[in-house]
Amino acid sequence: EVQLVESGGGLVQAGGSLRLSCAASRFGLDDATIGWFRRAPGKAREGVSSINTSGDSKYYSDSVRGRFTISRDDASNTVYLQMNSLKPEDTAVYYCAAFQTKYGLASLAPYEYSHWGQGTQVTVSS
Repeated sequence: EVQLVESGGGLVQAGGSLRLSCAASRFGLDDATIGWFRRAPGKAREGVSSINTSGDSKYYSDSVRGRFTISRDDASNTVYLQMNSLKPEDTAVYYCAAFQTKYGLASLAPYEYSHWGQGTQVTVSS
């Protein structure tokens, strides 16, 4: 069974940084587009960032562009989300997701993703 495991969440003060990791087992991320999504209490799920298979297409939501950076390390089968200048409104459970494809652009459309992790909590205090 494919597994995606997020890590790196935690409690941080506003202005601080965290780096989330998404590690895959029984699934090669080098043939997958990866996305990061988040869900804050009482809010709809939001696509945060995505990176395509080749790494040359990256998307960011308007709310995080310029503060978050997505990257991938296919050798370790891990995708990262570096989050800087965190704000209280970034507080949410963050999920990584993947779908297998050899081509195409990054995507923030959740319906495209066939595999999801369990999520990691990020809390930003003011």
